Amino acid sequence: MDHGQPLRFGVRVAAGTAGEEAVARAALAEELGLDVVLVAEEPSGDAGEDADAPGRDGGAGLDAWTVLSWVAARTSRIGIAAGPLDAAARPPAVLARAAASLDLLTGGRLELGLRAAGRWDPREGARGLPPGEAAAALGEAVAVVRGMWAAGERSPLRFAGEHHQVPAAERGPAPAHNVPVWVAGADPGVLRLAGATADGWLTGLDEAPSLEHAQALVDEAATSAGRDPREIRRIVLLPARSARPVRLLAGLALERGIDTFVLDAPSDAALREFAERTVPALREAVARERAARGTAAAPVVSRQVRAARHRGIDYDAVPAHLERVEPGDAGYARVRSTYMRGGSPGLVLRPGTPAEVADALAFARTQPVKLGIRSGGHGISGRSTNHGGIVLDVSRLNGIEVLDKATRRVRLGPGARWSDVAAALAPYGWALSSGDHGGVGVGGLATAGGIGWLVREHGLTIDHLRAAELVLADGSRVRADEHENADLFWGVRGAGANFGVVTSFEFEVDEVGDVGFAQFVMDASDPAALLHAWGAAVEAAPRDVTSALILGGARPGQPLMAQVMTVVDAGDAETVLARLRPIAEVAPLLDHRIQILPYAALMDVPPHPHDGQGEPVGRSALADHLTPELAEAAARLVRSGATYFFHIRSAGGAVADVPRDATAYAGRSANFSLAAFGSARARLDPLWDAMRPHFSGLYLNFETDTRPERLLDAFPEPTLSRLRALKRRYDPGNVFRDNFPLTP
Repeated sequence: MDHGQPLRFGVRVAAGTAGEEAVARAALAEELGLDVVLVAEEPSGDAGEDADAPGRDGGAGLDAWTVLSWVAARTSRIGIAAGPLDAAARPPAVLARAAASLDLLTGGRLELGLRAAGRWDPREGARGLPPGEAAAALGEAVAVVRGMWAAGERSPLRFAGEHHQVPAAERGPAPAHNVPVWVAGADPGVLRLAGATADGWLTGLDEAPSLEHAQALVDEAATSAGRDPREIRRIVLLPARSARPVRLLAGLALERGIDTFVLDAPSDAALREFAERTVPALREAVARERAARGTAAAPVVSRQVRAARHRGIDYDAVPAHLERVEPGDAGYARVRSTYMRGGSPGLVLRPGTPAEVADALAFARTQPVKLGIRSGGHGISGRSTNHGGIVLDVSRLNGIEVLDKATRRVRLGPGARWSDVAAALAPYGWALSSGDHGGVGVGGLATAGGIGWLVREHGLTIDHLRAAELVLADGSRVRADEHENADLFWGVRGAGANFGVVTSFEFEVDEVGDVGFAQFVMDASDPAALLHAWGAAVEAAPRDVTSALILGGARPGQPLMAQVMTVVDAGDAETVLARLRPIAEVAPLLDHRIQILPYAALMDVPPHPHDGQGEPVGRSALADHLTPELAEAAARLVRSGATYFFHIRSAGGAVADVPRDATAYAGRSANFSLAAFGSARARLDPLWDAMRPHFSGLYLNFETDTRPERLLDAFPEPTLSRLRALKRRYDPGNVFRDNFPLTP
């Protein structure tokens, strides 16, 4: 029976003693357009002779896994398959980590084939296990491998099997994709294992006389386990010496369910003949017969993935060309949460082009669930993930391109990280003030404001924005600048999350050389005095000085200390020290470090997966001045223990040079941005709300309070009315409603 899986073709190479020959054969297979290369432990020969025989590399051959890694490094597209490997020869937990690592390094190209321990012989019992026990041990190995890949489960893997034991192992890493695990062998126990749990079953062409019976066992086991037999790929090894008429192979596909044909090629010439003659003829024959039967080739989603799906999302309607991650997928742990918030979205869509963004939005509009938009995933406010909804993740739109050196015009994708942007601009002697953490994504910051380490001299990030390209709620693609869609361009700079998904930004960047960076640890036993003195020193400083202050939560019996970080946009030590001296004198100095370094080094943050937990509790505000009254109120907040992280960043300077009505960002008069994080709103909100008379606005990116009045804090009239008019025009259906929505 035809299971309808898309046909695949590949080549089998033996590790043997000629690793370079194996690599060359694999590279040729990729050049010829084949789909997979299988690196076997045993030497090339008659694959059908005994598909589940023990390895025969004579003890002198190269290690198959090492050769597979070398093949992976020397190819770029073709799938790579390990095996079948002897499941008893490698600890499965160790194999799982190696496999996941290789899959990540290759961008999701790995398949893992396993076979039972070597054939059992009463005279050589140490060589293997009786067939039934060997199949059981193989099943345990598969379970351990998959358990190790379940990185989303925070508890360690504990496995107490008869043949494999794992007392407690840290899970992960999760592979880049759902690595197919297939098993090889004709033993009934292996066949039942293939049907019950494996992703594929490998056999040899010489098994064809009994293939119908074997397939029936696989299908029966799959049905008994609640699986669709079509989930299981059927892989056949084609011996080098056998004739392979297309009619025979088409029969295997259409009547025996074989979907993957792997040739044990004795030479490059044989491989070329297979790829250039047999493969296209077979594809055509099977496609013709499937069309006549009215069956379409399509992969089947596994039971494991289907079982993890959320209600309310029509998964079958997702356009097939969109990259997607579902809760049951191996990579889900890497995309479910953000830096601050633990999430469990029902679906993460990862478009790679503006057209795909439009297709993703078209699908999301039809689903009755929340929609979150994510760039870098830092997402302090937590809105770029959700529970049970859809996340549109634009991290693949991460291009960085210099458009015009003379005008310092650059184009940035919303998924680029600011550390990567800084590194790309550094060779030109350029920089763009862009937040204070290099792990932040371009999209979220460049549509909200952008208060960074150069803000007092060079302004907000949005002040350098010259154009943006967006996909609107209705799927249309537009460009916005001061001449074209100027009203939308105004709104994007400060409230962009409400109108569309920006797919590229054009910025005019600044000339910036080395900068001074100081880290001071200060006595904060009198926090109110410290805050007021620091604020006054910052406001009095030249514009090339930008500073930030952090106070941790009060701890019984421990002195309160503050961390003050300051950047001076100058590369000579004399200027840097002169600028820093007034700030260093605001309180007793307990420790300090001063460096002169490139701006790119200041922003350099190694990539790391986001694994936030729970709901963030964060409050944000803008203040024109750190008055004695505000400083005293902030000190009470810190002493209360309601906040574990209180952060003030300086703004002002060049920010105020831009007219208040020039952009949707309305906090032009503010010299400071304040943020506090706590463990409970019930404790934090009353203290923060009591400070509101001292505030002059709100910066949305750090705010988790979504009460409607927060909108007026961020967008005082007439800005709010103007934004709502834009909302009625560009998103009347309120598609973008999960990030401080401006209700039409």
